[in-house]
Amino acid sequence: MKNTNGNTEQYRQWAPYVLIAALLLLTYLTFQYSAPPEPSYEIPYSQFKDLANKGRVESLQLQGDVASGTLKSTEALGPHGEIAQRFSTRLPAFGDESLLPLIESQAIELKVSGEAGKSGPLAILLSLLPWLFLLLFFFWVFQRTSRALGGRLGGPEELKKFLEAPAQNAEQPEVTFADVAGQENAKREVTELVEFLKQPENFHKLGAEIPHGVLLMGAPGTGKTLLARALAGEAGVPFFSISGSQFIEVFVGVGAARVRNLFDAAKKNAPSIVFVDELDSIGRTRGTGLGGGHDEREQTLNQILAEMDGFSGHEAVIVLAATNRPDVLDPALLRPGRFDRHVVLDLPDRKDRVAILKVHTRKMPLGERVDLDRIAAGSPGFSGADIKNLANEAAILAARKKRSEVLMQDFEEARDKVLLGTVRTLAIQPEEHHRLAVHEAGHTLVAWFLPNADPLYKVTIIPRGRALGGTQQLPEEERHTLSEEYLRDRLVVILGGRSAEKELLKTLSSGAEDDIHQATTLSRAMVARWGMSEEIGPVDLRESEEHPFLGREIAQPRHYSEHSAEVVDHAVQTLLQEAEERALAVIREHPDALTRLISALEEQETLHREQIEQCLGAAPRNRTLPSASN
Repeated sequence: MKNTNGNTEQYRQWAPYVLIAALLLLTYLTFQYSAPPEPSYEIPYSQFKDLANKGRVESLQLQGDVASGTLKSTEALGPHGEIAQRFSTRLPAFGDESLLPLIESQAIELKVSGEAGKSGPLAILLSLLPWLFLLLFFFWVFQRTSRALGGRLGGPEELKKFLEAPAQNAEQPEVTFADVAGQENAKREVTELVEFLKQPENFHKLGAEIPHGVLLMGAPGTGKTLLARALAGEAGVPFFSISGSQFIEVFVGVGAARVRNLFDAAKKNAPSIVFVDELDSIGRTRGTGLGGGHDEREQTLNQILAEMDGFSGHEAVIVLAATNRPDVLDPALLRPGRFDRHVVLDLPDRKDRVAILKVHTRKMPLGERVDLDRIAAGSPGFSGADIKNLANEAAILAARKKRSEVLMQDFEEARDKVLLGTVRTLAIQPEEHHRLAVHEAGHTLVAWFLPNADPLYKVTIIPRGRALGGTQQLPEEERHTLSEEYLRDRLVVILGGRSAEKELLKTLSSGAEDDIHQATTLSRAMVARWGMSEEIGPVDLRESEEHPFLGREIAQPRHYSEHSAEVVDHAVQTLLQEAEERALAVIREHPDALTRLISALEEQETLHREQIEQCLGAAPRNRTLPSASN
């Protein structure tokens, strides 16, 4: 049986193009096969009267104020004496009463028509042709829109595909918990979900319900998406993955329809997992921000809330969502019955960083001297994604140098590239080169002799990224809280470079801009957030870190007076001044060591810990530093 609907659809699709081609062919044929007009020349009215009086005019046609006609024989009519039989002339504006008697006396054939230039089928066709093209264009656009939206000209299939969520086709990931290094606490939280998906009857017979939603929270790159895929792979169930932004489209109501279709597909394939990445793109607090909420986003969020609270019975569908901004989510999402379990993924500690490095380097040919524990120790604060990038950059560097193995120096170079950026080639003048050495030597000297500062790793004056140099410190142990002594020494180290310029060069430069910014931010946090000022005490006087467009900030008044703000500013200034005085005291106490360090930096440009120790001697720990007044 022939598919008549398909043939009809093809005819509708090609009909506008066939019609346009026919019109173009008709226009071409009209111009191609129309007889070429005889030459006609405009002559003065006086010459026309003379020809008429001599009886040489055969016919005359009047069109407005233009008279055109033919002669009984050819005459010299052109401006250069051209021979022609057709002519035209302009009638006098004030009229000529003798024209009609002259026409009658000479028996000239007379025709009178309307305005000039509006005659003939060709002129009519040319005047209508633009309108025909415009109508055909609108017809074509209407046809395409109707087909896309499932109108009666295109059928409902396209509309159905448009409303479906992009994750209708489920997958079963091959990733398991063995591929997720570190994050042991998070894996323990979701392990029981695997047991529920594999054997839900063990929970049902005891009257237990598995959490409907699990919210994965953590900094970017900590492995939220990887953990969700590993959960589905471990349980061996269909995995529906979609980003929050994919629910929102141009047309109103599409997001809510896609949510319904997505959850319907998950229920049909139960037990299954639905994973919504970047939940904060549609799950922000409703009705907040400048100008109120976004209607389409809120409709989509409302549909998600209804679907998560509307599971009938004990349907084995678990909704996982990932976000790094849990503070902006709508409270209705976080209540029991929706996302009732919250799993926090922290930045990996040293042991977890080693495990992550083993995962990402298991397919790499490593050199004998590659120490993964040392690499992990030198990358505090790195997320799982950062460590993966570190390993990949090291492999790229080894391949660029035509090596067959990835060496330790490749990892160290990759670490510097990830932290500071790529090495830049700059034409630095000698005096500026000396200033850079003084500045970085100041940071290094102060960090070396302070009892609570982090140990030094290396110092360099080679420009990288946006920085002209850098002093790198590595903590000996993971810190989860920061003591006041450590923070005060940190302030001294930050201001050590500026203090060295001030002491040795007697001038300051713009190179300390980032140092001043870091020191001001840290000291303000010590005063206004952590209560480390006797003058302020344990009072939260922080400035809000939220943006008005993100949510609740527009409705939050400031809860402290102008006097309190002045006291905070004075306390911050006091902390910074004390730190600068301590830095100057350390620099003045060790002038010879600072000079040796500056010379070594100018000569070698990069110094590691062993070379720093040769210039400064053994680092005295836990000793009392001289006060600024001494």
